Amino acid sequence: MAEELETERADVREDGRRPPRAVVGSHRIEEEIFGKVFDGNIIKRIWAFVRPYRVKIYWAVVAVLTFTAMQLLVPLIIRYAIDHGMQPGSVDHGVLTWSIIAFLAAILINFGASYVQETLVGNVAEDVLFDIRKAMFAHLQRVSLSWMDKTEVGRLMSRLQGDVNSMQEFLETSVLSVGDIALLFGIVFVMLYLDLKLGLLTLSALPVLFVVRIFWLPRARKSFMAAHETNSVANGALAEAIHGVRAVQSMDRERVNFTLYDDKARANLKTHLTAAKYAQVMVPIVDSLTGLAMALVIVVGGARVLDQELDVGVMIAFLFYIQRFFDPIRSLTLQYSVMQRAMASGQRLTDVLDVPVDIKDAPDAKVLSSDMDGSVEFRDVVFGYNPKHPVLKHVSFKVNPGETVALVGPTGSGKSSCMSLIHRFYEVQGGQVLVGGHDVRDLTQDSLGRQIAMVLQEPFLFTGTVFENIRYHKTDATREQVIEAAKAVGAHDFIMRLPDGYESILGQRGGNLSLGQRQLISFARALVADAKILVLDEATANIDSYTEMLIQKALVKLLEGRTGLVIAHRLATIREADRIIVLQNGELVESGNHHELMENGKLYSRLYNLNYASFDDIPDDIVSEKEAEISTT
Repeated sequence: MAEELETERADVREDGRRPPRAVVGSHRIEEEIFGKVFDGNIIKRIWAFVRPYRVKIYWAVVAVLTFTAMQLLVPLIIRYAIDHGMQPGSVDHGVLTWSIIAFLAAILINFGASYVQETLVGNVAEDVLFDIRKAMFAHLQRVSLSWMDKTEVGRLMSRLQGDVNSMQEFLETSVLSVGDIALLFGIVFVMLYLDLKLGLLTLSALPVLFVVRIFWLPRARKSFMAAHETNSVANGALAEAIHGVRAVQSMDRERVNFTLYDDKARANLKTHLTAAKYAQVMVPIVDSLTGLAMALVIVVGGARVLDQELDVGVMIAFLFYIQRFFDPIRSLTLQYSVMQRAMASGQRLTDVLDVPVDIKDAPDAKVLSSDMDGSVEFRDVVFGYNPKHPVLKHVSFKVNPGETVALVGPTGSGKSSCMSLIHRFYEVQGGQVLVGGHDVRDLTQDSLGRQIAMVLQEPFLFTGTVFENIRYHKTDATREQVIEAAKAVGAHDFIMRLPDGYESILGQRGGNLSLGQRQLISFARALVADAKILVLDEATANIDSYTEMLIQKALVKLLEGRTGLVIAHRLATIREADRIIVLQNGELVESGNHHELMENGKLYSRLYNLNYASFDDIPDDIVSEKEAEISTT
């Protein structure tokens, strides 16, 4: 156990240093967590989402500039009131009255402008966030499965959530940055206008800030990146442990997993403490420079006031401006990191939005009508997930309307690939797949999906009611049709035993139901779909004998008047098929019904006579041995 723990700890440390892999299916390494400070192409893509709300953005900028103008005006009002309303030995009440009115007006305008810009910017950021998520979801629903096969879905979802939030933060702060820049230059201009010498003296503190920034920025950037990466590693380990809690407890891995997670969490804590140190170090430096500048103004300006070279109001205005001068500098420093994250996040978002959709409807694609005959044909089909390594090699067969055909063969023979090609989840590299006499590439995907119902080995149920899940394929199905389908496949009784019957809420992926119950609901869903072609991908695997009996009865009902293609896991299911197609190493080696194949004395009969419950249970060495026997006879 100790050796195992040390080995895994070493792996964890190595993984913690390894740069993150690309989320999208490309050969380039995923870009750094912090990207360019400014990327024009990314800004253009973001602007495409902002454009519908550009009028609000323009008004927000106007509000920000108005707010900034009031910030610049208030010290000038105070300076005017002191220098013109409070002369030695006399007070000009008229000047003070108008100064108070101007001050109150500036405060009210300041409040209104702040409220407007905060409201507009917040609303636009939320709207853009919503639009980006809609665009991402819509695109991910249509991307090809070949891309999804190469993508870490959990990591993809985690990154997209964080990246979209980074874009929201950037949108909210970028408009405010306009005000920060305007305030910075406005303060410099006003100070130099009020008194050139005192203004230059105040600005003499800036070189110190720039020198500090030169040494601070690369170290801070490195620490922020390390904190972000260790946070991702720790969150990934946490999610994996939670999802695999059953396996963890069954193998008594709690202590080991806790120690492994503790290593990741401590590494995350260390990097975050370092990042926090660099994030906070600029605050005392800026505050110290502010104090230094104020001290210079008080000492030098006070001496000049005593020498009557400078008005008291000007010196007080300088003090107000100095207090505000370093605020936009601090804000723009933070915005620098925000923009870097936004550019990297925008790159990742656009990478996903730009993933090509390989499976597209042809410009003249036909709609597969509901009265098509339901036939399926493979003509010399060549296909491979990697075209250089074909899974199917010149496979040809035809399934007649209303016929039930079982595809059998050892693991990796190409059974599931055939099913995927019928629904056109992938494109063939050679030959044709025809449904209803039409090449699937000449049909619209929507109409093809309406005429093909699939039941998978592990049925996927969605969070929602039982009723909604059964009519998922056909959302306009009535309650009567749903109940009738559930009764036909033997699901009605257990559904009615649920707390709310058909309105019972299913947990994530139907976790509050047994596997057999989920499978029966998926059969009811296929029956409600009323498709001409039914594809069963090992739908009777991993279930108990009693549930299998219910499903066998459901199959009889399901296949009435429909063309059925069945990947048979259990040999008991195979015998009932009208025809059996035997695949081996991507090639069709036999075809016929059970009795015909048994009389042939080839691969099917020899494997069947081994008395295994399933072809998938037969060891590969025995399969190879039987193949060798056949080749020598």
